[in-house]
Amino acid sequence: MNTQPTLAKEGGSTGTTGQTPSSDGLKAGLKNRHLSMIAIGGVIGAGLFVGSGSGIAAAGPAILLSYALVGAMVVFVMRMLGEMAAARPSSGSFSAYADQALGRWAGFTIGWLYWFFWVVVLAVEATAGAVILEGWVPAVPQWAWALIVMVVLTATNLASVASYGEFEFWFAGIKVVAIGAFVAIGLLAVFGVLPGSDNPGAGFAHLTDTGGFFPMGAGAILTGVLMVVFSFMGSEIVTLAAGESEDPQRAVTKATNSVIWRIGVFYLGSIFVVLTLLPWNDASITEKGSYVAALDSIGIPAAGQIMNVIVLTAVLSCLNSGLYTASRMAFSLGRRGDAPKSFAKVDKRGVPRAAILSSVVFGFVAVFFNYEWPDTVFAFLLNSSGAVALFVWLVICVTQLRMRGIILRESPEKLVVRMWLFPYLTWATIGMIVFVLGYMIYDGGSAREQVVLSLLVAALVLAIALVRDRVAKASRG
Repeated sequence: MNTQPTLAKEGGSTGTTGQTPSSDGLKAGLKNRHLSMIAIGGVIGAGLFVGSGSGIAAAGPAILLSYALVGAMVVFVMRMLGEMAAARPSSGSFSAYADQALGRWAGFTIGWLYWFFWVVVLAVEATAGAVILEGWVPAVPQWAWALIVMVVLTATNLASVASYGEFEFWFAGIKVVAIGAFVAIGLLAVFGVLPGSDNPGAGFAHLTDTGGFFPMGAGAILTGVLMVVFSFMGSEIVTLAAGESEDPQRAVTKATNSVIWRIGVFYLGSIFVVLTLLPWNDASITEKGSYVAALDSIGIPAAGQIMNVIVLTAVLSCLNSGLYTASRMAFSLGRRGDAPKSFAKVDKRGVPRAAILSSVVFGFVAVFFNYEWPDTVFAFLLNSSGAVALFVWLVICVTQLRMRGIILRESPEKLVVRMWLFPYLTWATIGMIVFVLGYMIYDGGSAREQVVLSLLVAALVLAIALVRDRVAKASRG
């Protein structure tokens, strides 16, 4: 049997693995339940569990409006992306659409920036998971735990896309069940009907009884936006994964239509419960974390350890999806000639082995930087990828303005998902994203550093893209 990898081409392959080949050589190994859980869990990152306490401290109950504003922005962006992905499923998702609608330079630039973002996230999440695991088993050093976690999830992704989907199904499932239970139990305690609860059950009083709903002023809503915006990154993963499912159009349509309730329940619902169980300025929210503090107020035993298990699950889920996402973007770039050709090769299981290994190697290097030079080299990597989420959303918006016309001309029957109030709401979303980027620069501090460094890296990648295009044109002419 020939085990040599083959170069993926537009026509697909006729592999005999039992999985349906997709149009780009990858295997359609993701089942509907995998896609459903990836869609639900994709918007729940470790940042929601770990970082929400800082947002509450900065804005008070008004942080709910910060989450609502960013949530609305993500809903609009996902609607636009869903429109394009349902019509043209692709492992490169928005990067491939930018390539078609705006030019090679756009697809190259945003594709490589997105890959860079996720490989840095690999290092962040591996380290976060290692900290928790070392606390449980201190005999194993932190760097070894990070290595073990990375190796296990790399093996999962190398096995098949179905194994990635299965791991993500269970990881995301635990997150979803945990937050669902937290919201349900928390609401019972809020209204004083939870048996055995230690919380006085003040109803909605805590939303206004400590300095009002805007204790830090209305301007704190924008500060809160800057603190929560990056916890939403990942909602677009389902559009990349859809290309390896049996029915991409159905999967994308379902994910796009459900994003509103997902954000409403998991983000707004859980933060609302925290703010109604405790006064926003309760010291335990920042000392223990918002969710642990809320569970402690109810009297849930071992709340800290329970949350550590949930956070570790979120970390592993993010690592699993991050490696998958980075490798599929590298694969797409390889297919379009914007990355080494080896990235576009798949093995007999339809797995882009070179794309996965190259992504994880950079992730390993970033982990090393995090241990050796956390305040210099790794801080630069972290800050220079910090605003990429907003760049991606901005490119999706601009691309959709052009892609709508292209889809209507070439295959109007595939326009099964439509952006609401096009083009007015698309332009409004562009304005929202530009405003957030501008406010980050105005706000100063780490936010300004993230935007400036991210813009510098983006300018460097864009310059490479333009030089490549000019060289290619010169060679053809």
